[in-house]
Amino acid sequence: MRTAYSVETVRAAERDLMARLPEGALMRRAAAGLAAVCAELLGRGRGRVYGSRVVLLVGSGDNGGDALYAGARLARRGAGVTAVLLAPERAHAAGLAALRRAGGRTVEITGPDTGTGPGPDTGTGPGPDTGTGLGPAVGTGPDAGTVAALAAVRRADLVVDGIVGIGGTGGLRPAAVPLAEAAERSGAAVVAVDLPSGVDADTGEVRGTALRADLTVTFGTHKPGLLVDPAREYAGSVRLVGIGLDLPAVPELEALQHADVARLLPVPGAESDKYRRGVVGIAAGSARYPGAAVLAVAGALRGGAGAVRYAGPAGRDVIARFPETLVSDRGPKHAGRVQAWVVGPGAGDDAGPVAEVLAADVPVLIDADGLRLADASAVRARSAPTLLTPHAGEAAALLGVEREEVEAGRLAAARELAGRYGATVLLKGSTTLVADPKDGDGTAVRVNPTGTSWLATAGSGDVLSGLAGSLLAAGLPARDAGSAAAYLHGLAGRRAAHGAPVGAHDVAEAIPGAWRDVLRG
Repeated sequence: MRTAYSVETVRAAERDLMARLPEGALMRRAAAGLAAVCAELLGRGRGRVYGSRVVLLVGSGDNGGDALYAGARLARRGAGVTAVLLAPERAHAAGLAALRRAGGRTVEITGPDTGTGPGPDTGTGPGPDTGTGLGPAVGTGPDAGTVAALAAVRRADLVVDGIVGIGGTGGLRPAAVPLAEAAERSGAAVVAVDLPSGVDADTGEVRGTALRADLTVTFGTHKPGLLVDPAREYAGSVRLVGIGLDLPAVPELEALQHADVARLLPVPGAESDKYRRGVVGIAAGSARYPGAAVLAVAGALRGGAGAVRYAGPAGRDVIARFPETLVSDRGPKHAGRVQAWVVGPGAGDDAGPVAEVLAADVPVLIDADGLRLADASAVRARSAPTLLTPHAGEAAALLGVEREEVEAGRLAAARELAGRYGATVLLKGSTTLVADPKDGDGTAVRVNPTGTSWLATAGSGDVLSGLAGSLLAAGLPARDAGSAAAYLHGLAGRRAAHGAPVGAHDVAEAIPGAWRDVLRG
């Protein structure tokens, strides 16, 4: 399992560790890991470090110090290293001296845009970061240093982003923007130190211009912004370098991996029958949207429950595709005993089935039209578990905000929804998040790492709902059912697509293969 911790937690752990280490040891430890990753990248691209051209974009905080020390190591191996100092008078003195002793050169940005930013940054040390990447500033034209820096970036084989660290908020300052744009256009590999400059470490938000990295080397632990979009898209691949931090047992965020999901998946025993394995009820579809019912049932049949009951107007379509389904047209109350319900996909405007399902004393998953039709007070009043599965637009409607606000702050939106409805929330999208109403009380938000953009296709969410509902019926808690379903769904999307467009039915058919992949590790 990958875990992520907040800036405050990381800072506290760094302070505790530095109190036990010689001065500067922690930064040199981080820089050694950073230099090793950079050397590996240069070896892939040029076949060697010697003769490579490396540019360090250096702010005034400890992330800049990490970059300088790493640059010194690369310079000693024969790389030509240039450090662009965005705040020359506040550059990390010991790191700068180490770089110069190793033969590195510096370029100073001396224009009016190099002032301080508002947030502290520890990077791998306790000191404040005075920015050089954040907040408003006024400038006229590029100074000579900027011109030289841009020329160095354009010629570089590798650019190291040490402008702003984990304490920064807001986008890059104007002085740093041309350097970030030049780095992205240069064709050089871009490596971010701990976090891409301009993204929010705690929330994953990007408020302004940020530097887009090919690879981020993060120290001690992942930060939430490295796992949550939109910031995740700026981080590229992420490499974790251990530096010996002692962190709390409960993180801010966690991402399951194969072994974690394998422990959650239900496996029938010798005494199992279809009823002991769980029965999931599907109340979905309508005369206008019968396909939603078929796809939800398709996901449910592959989700581990022993049987699927369908209650709704699309029974003929369901039974034609899946004759093993137990079909009723008398509504959820009269469908027979189930261990969990899925309600809402393709339901149209009929609120009756939603109300019936919410009154049942079993776990309930609410999706699609069901989210619009469900009475909020009835959801909050439920004693049995409830799992809401909105996409960004549906989440925005439930919260009374614009969709763009949800997409820009996905972590905050998922937490807000879970708290407001007293339900577990699976927020679908480029980063799927599972938030529990107990978040912060011994429970971390989960982020799904397996998604693919090919899953952005009609009916894909219906398959996910059926799959998660089946896991609920098999006995998984709502948080585990949502997390495992999202993980399998993402893997199934990848297997089905292989880089080409797929339909939702292809994703459903790929679930057993994804399940086997997980169990095989």
